[in-house]
Amino acid sequence: MKSTNAYSNKISRLKQELHTADAVVIGAGAGLSTSAGLIYTGERFQKYFGDFIAKYGFRDMYSGGFYPFDSLEEHWAYWSRYIYINRYLDAPKPVYRDLFRLVQEKDYFVLTTNVDHQFQKAGFDKRRLFYTQGDYGLWQCSKPCHQKTYDNKAAVCQMVEAQGFQITAQGPELPDSVSPAMTVPTELVPRCPVCGRPMSMNLRADDTFVEDAGWRRAAGRYQDFLRRHQGLRVVLLELGVGGNTPGIIKFPFWRMAAGNPAVTYACINLGEAYAPEQIASRSICIDADIGTVLRQLSRRAG
Repeated sequence: MKSTNAYSNKISRLKQELHTADAVVIGAGAGLSTSAGLIYTGERFQKYFGDFIAKYGFRDMYSGGFYPFDSLEEHWAYWSRYIYINRYLDAPKPVYRDLFRLVQEKDYFVLTTNVDHQFQKAGFDKRRLFYTQGDYGLWQCSKPCHQKTYDNKAAVCQMVEAQGFQITAQGPELPDSVSPAMTVPTELVPRCPVCGRPMSMNLRADDTFVEDAGWRRAAGRYQDFLRRHQGLRVVLLELGVGGNTPGIIKFPFWRMAAGNPAVTYACINLGEAYAPEQIASRSICIDADIGTVLRQLSRRAG
């Protein structure tokens, strides 16, 4: 009962802080997409990558993405499926839409390490989003020889269909008794239009990551948003941020909370909800599924 009451009190307190805040800064990590059903293991992985699992023994989608395939044709067969289901399909659960309904009337901004585009698909204003780590929907030169990115949807769809899948609203489907190809035709392998080298994903994995003009504009808008709200009542709403890249969201949020007594730090993360002692009195840490908490906040807000 004590635990249940403490949880309920935190929900009520967070609801009140969101209601009275001048602005909300959302910091979103992988745990948010996990709560939305974008799972890289289990049934979803088996459905789309059973052939790669059988051949290579991959345990999850993510680790398979780092495998040194023998050919670019096989590399892009794997990655085209990966991109399509994680970028161009809607998340299985309405967690992002619930989050949007919660903050759409507020002055908000989103800082995220997620690269699956689910914020925009849920209705968030793209001018209020900063995708720091890239986007599954973008390619860049693998060198890179120039600082530009390229949309990949049409090419990805061609690759997926070339493997025998049919594109449907529910996702790629295989006709009965059809085994997918594990390569794409050589002519579909993406190459840089400037130097001819193979293209790569616009994902921050090393020092070749391209911060294109759109990335730089988003970074500027985020910094401007923070400047305009200095000294005001701001809720820093951290969702599903783990310990892999704490310097992007978690540590800056802690510093902002420590430096401004009007700031409330809220952390919702299943198994990893905590705050340093220095800001504990102005922190709301909820160890629970993000989707469940957002639904409860929305009901209470109504």
